Amino acid sequence: MAYNQEPSGETSIIKFNNQDFTTLWNHCLSMGQKFEDETFPATNSSIGQKLLQSKPISRVLWKRPQDLPGGVPHFVLDGVSRFDIQQGEAGDCWFLAALGSLTQNPQYMRKILIDERQSFSHQYAGIFRFRFWQCGQWVEVVIDDRLPVQGDQCLFVRPLRHNQEFWPCLLEKAYAKLLGSYSDLHYGYLEDGLVDLTGGVITNVHLYSSPADLVIAVKTAIKAGSLITCATPKGLTDTAEGMNNGLVSLHAYTVTGAEQIQYRRGLEEIISLWNPWGWDRDEWKGRWSDGSQEWEETCDARKSQLHKNQRDGEFWMSCQDFQQKFSTMCVCSQIPITLDRGNKLHEGWSQIMFRKRVILGSTAGVPEVAQYNFSVQEPMEGTNVVVCITVAVTPPNLKAEDKKSPLSFQVIEAGSQVQWFQEKFPLMSFFPFGNSVQVRDSNEKFHRNFTRTYQLIPGNYVVAVQTQRKSVEFLLRIFLKTPNSGRHLSSHFNRSLKGSPSEHGSQESISYRFTQQRPDIDATQLHSLLNQEFLIGPPEDTFSLDECRSLVALMELKVDGRLDQQEFARLRKRLVHYQHVFQKVQTSPGVLLSSNLGKAIENTEFLRGIFVSRDLLHLVTLRYSDSCGRVSFPSLVCFLMRLETMAKTFRNLSKDGKGLYLTEMEWMNLVMYN
Repeated sequence: MAYNQEPSGETSIIKFNNQDFTTLWNHCLSMGQKFEDETFPATNSSIGQKLLQSKPISRVLWKRPQDLPGGVPHFVLDGVSRFDIQQGEAGDCWFLAALGSLTQNPQYMRKILIDERQSFSHQYAGIFRFRFWQCGQWVEVVIDDRLPVQGDQCLFVRPLRHNQEFWPCLLEKAYAKLLGSYSDLHYGYLEDGLVDLTGGVITNVHLYSSPADLVIAVKTAIKAGSLITCATPKGLTDTAEGMNNGLVSLHAYTVTGAEQIQYRRGLEEIISLWNPWGWDRDEWKGRWSDGSQEWEETCDARKSQLHKNQRDGEFWMSCQDFQQKFSTMCVCSQIPITLDRGNKLHEGWSQIMFRKRVILGSTAGVPEVAQYNFSVQEPMEGTNVVVCITVAVTPPNLKAEDKKSPLSFQVIEAGSQVQWFQEKFPLMSFFPFGNSVQVRDSNEKFHRNFTRTYQLIPGNYVVAVQTQRKSVEFLLRIFLKTPNSGRHLSSHFNRSLKGSPSEHGSQESISYRFTQQRPDIDATQLHSLLNQEFLIGPPEDTFSLDECRSLVALMELKVDGRLDQQEFARLRKRLVHYQHVFQKVQTSPGVLLSSNLGKAIENTEFLRGIFVSRDLLHLVTLRYSDSCGRVSFPSLVCFLMRLETMAKTFRNLSKDGKGLYLTEMEWMNLVMYN
């Protein structure tokens, strides 16, 4: 059965367990009481049997941060940092490594913390809240601040003695509540932690066949705002154990940077990692480790900036050692990114999303196969389709048979018979999930996020999904690479258009120097200026000469085919504003669909008070979008600017604001030039 495409925009916040933070908080303040969460009580049930049986855990007390030694507690002190995190008794390095990477991205972090001003002093009521991404929606989890303690130390994530910041401890508790218990954090999958914190898409980089230039790949991903984690393979046992080289087997780390550094007569590639075990624990002891001979011998000017030599859990190692000692690297971003084909950041992707899909297991010996259709329009090099499935959070106290992998899927050509599909791929016989990074002690837990990439020729396809459980609720996302990646204004363009010459000193903006060298510019010069100096992106998506002629005609006042400095400044201001509009209403980075042109009008400050009918919007869609319904940035600029100019022209010429009278020659002069 085929389903319609659904929009991928932001959705409303879901209240976990129907608990509303504001209502509970106000009630506690009015009653002068501290919040006690009955849905996640301060008992062993919230810790879970797995941890209670596998760890020497006894005499657990539940205390609020104010009742612990170490000084005055803080929610956040001097900003959020990965160095605030110190792993406790739960084997949740897979989640904490993702969280450590999250701290490097303030935009993501704010969605999770909601408000860094949550406090233990101002209007304190023992209640806190956090948000996590679940199957296409953000879920808000409310907790009390009673933490499990042994002696005077938190049993799980613990605050550092010198700062007493409790946001990591409380966030971990909220995540444990979401999954069922602290035991549900005990060993898991990097993909689950990354996706639950961001709602992003996973790219797995196998280090034994990683990109030739790993440093550029890592720097590219970080520049794109991606979260990056990695894991070591298991050692002699199925548990995390420290090794002689300072690394930990079967353990997750955060990738925090990569550089090329001067060493002897050449350059060496090094990569920076952070261990969630935190301060005063073992670190890498090999080449480029803290205090190693390599740091003594390098004469690189960045030495003091890169080399801290602190036992803070963060260290450098050579990329060669990294690829040998680690198994897989996970990159999580909002849209798929390509790290092995030129490290491209500006690829455009469209998304088809199927929310809250439920399929049933085998009935009468015949498994149900759910089908979801999509099409590939044009041939492209490399990966052009990414399929992601996220299974809804598993309820606690699963039966043993439910711990098996919940779903399997395959992509087949449309028109293939389902019967043929079932015969060729019997129930659970195909597993496109072998690339996942497993950080676990046994085979008792399945992961919830699966990603597979494809290079498909043009045609119609079906994602076929089946399960061996009674039923499974999941989210399916299909990312399709767009043939013409969206045009982006470069950061140089932003500075040139927004800044003034005095702000740049000797680094004067190109636009300023251009207009200073000439009293005015024509369409040909504007064409060169926009495409060669200001824009980055694919060659096929540039301002055409005819579009530049239109821009000149729309902006000039003297009707001489040229823009003077004042007119060019007006154009510059609009281009910057149109860029913000494009980024705000785009479906995915670089892709604006014609269905969003109405939103573009609403968000353009120069068009306030201008009404566009549905019929006119339909005509505009035909005029400015391509055959796939995409609107390029140059097309959007020409459309918005023409709409503004024509509306102002009407108002200037109309005597009553309802109509106007033009001679034939006046009409022809107006429409043939402007």
